[in-house]
Amino acid sequence: MHRPTTEAELAGMIAGAQEPLHVIGGATRGVGAGGAPLSTVALSGITLYEPGAMTLVAQAGTPVAEIEAVLARENQRLAFEPMDHRALLGRTGTPTIGGVMAANVSGPRRISVGAARDFLLGVRYVDGMGQAVKNGGRVMKNVTGYDLVKLMAGSFGTLGVLSEISMKVLPCPETEATLILHGLDDLPAITALARALGSPFEVTGAAHDPAAGQTALRIEGFSSSVDYRIGALKSLLSAPVMTVLDADASAAHWAMVRDVTPFAQEAGDVWRVSCKPSQGPALAARSGALGVLYDWAGGLIWLRMARGGDLRSALGSYDGHATLVRGDSFARFEPESAGVARLTSGLRKRFDPRRIFNPGVMG
Repeated sequence: MHRPTTEAELAGMIAGAQEPLHVIGGATRGVGAGGAPLSTVALSGITLYEPGAMTLVAQAGTPVAEIEAVLARENQRLAFEPMDHRALLGRTGTPTIGGVMAANVSGPRRISVGAARDFLLGVRYVDGMGQAVKNGGRVMKNVTGYDLVKLMAGSFGTLGVLSEISMKVLPCPETEATLILHGLDDLPAITALARALGSPFEVTGAAHDPAAGQTALRIEGFSSSVDYRIGALKSLLSAPVMTVLDADASAAHWAMVRDVTPFAQEAGDVWRVSCKPSQGPALAARSGALGVLYDWAGGLIWLRMARGGDLRSALGSYDGHATLVRGDSFARFEPESAGVARLTSGLRKRFDPRRIFNPGVMG
């Protein structure tokens, strides 16, 4: 396995590569690709942190836990709360910030603060020819005009190998609480989540667990404000039973939602479906899934299917896409339309003309 310790060493390895490279960070997501493994885990360390400016710069292999610990000492956090895939996928390893950004891993708070890519301020990476590129600094002529940050976030290592990222961070709230609506079926639950998100009460988490019969709404902020908004949501919504989770229980609940813990010990393939929230219950119903978990007020559905089940055929046509997260019977990513495929191919030719990065991933 290639394990460069500096960006210059990384560039040299890529420039001299005679075979495809399987780019990985902490190896926690199991994104399959052919080629010789190239790990960024030795490119580690926080190189700049300015709490007052709420900015942090770190090498790509820096563990997420290390960054979170440093931020916590200043009462700050990664507001997009990246998922930890290890339990769901049965993997070991250490999640890295480069891996998070390369996969654009965003948790339940995405509905209120945005995705991981929205927190990126800049990137350094090495392209397929072994050239180091810095966003906002020296930019290669053949990629001038592209928003490099947005392109690299969510590209799964197919356009270049991240060596360093800079991002904004946010303060931690004073407290949080979660209102649980008990006993709602899927359609009324999604309707309740939509109504809560449309209210002025600044909901930062909206999820529904059909198996547990729990519909959850998170509120964060100053203690008095949280209490007021929880009370207001109780008056706004209706359910057979309502309960409130305090700060510790609330944090544990959203960690469960974030990491899809209910599926971790259950057999079967796991799919991640992005869709219009209003379409969620109908899609889940026709999926034939063994288990369902809604996040993002129904805009994200986690489905546990019988192994080898063809979810995409079962869902048919809808506004969204399905990604296979656990399983190997189908292509991980949704097949691209002809127009998108042409754009993707064009980008890869410019960033990685030798096509050595993660062959077989994302087309």
